[in-house]
Amino acid sequence: MENTVYSDISVGQSASQSATLTPKAIRDFADVTGDTNPAHLDPDFARTTIMKDVVGHGMWSGALFSRILGTQFPGPGTIYLGQTFKFRRPVYVNDVITATVTVTKKDDAKGMVWLDTVVKNQRGELVIEGEATILAPKVKFKVARAA
Repeated sequence: MENTVYSDISVGQSASQSATLTPKAIRDFADVTGDTNPAHLDPDFARTTIMKDVVGHGMWSGALFSRILGTQFPGPGTIYLGQTFKFRRPVYVNDVITATVTVTKKDDAKGMVWLDTVVKNQRGELVIEGEATILAPKVKFKVARAA
């Protein structure tokens, strides 16, 4: 993995990653977080909810922002300072979602970067919108991806 240093980041620059929500991803996320809400894990229960089917954890989708910022853009050395989320629609099993971060502002004195953050599903429907704030790395890194 190779990062992008603060001085090489410009307003309008963006990066995206996609992921498919699988039953295994839901179970793994529930195991890691302890969020075992039956709306995520029990199809019979989920059918009785407003969603009418099993849905992924909202933060599973939101976690894609962390993956982008920490591994792709700006990448290694990025410090995640904050994130807002507005969850607009559910993500169902087998949905393919794409998270995108886009630079909206920079503060040269502090080395801070603000990014518009959105997740859309395979139909182009907005799933999440928000804003991230980071400290971008000032030193260039090229490191092997951890296993």
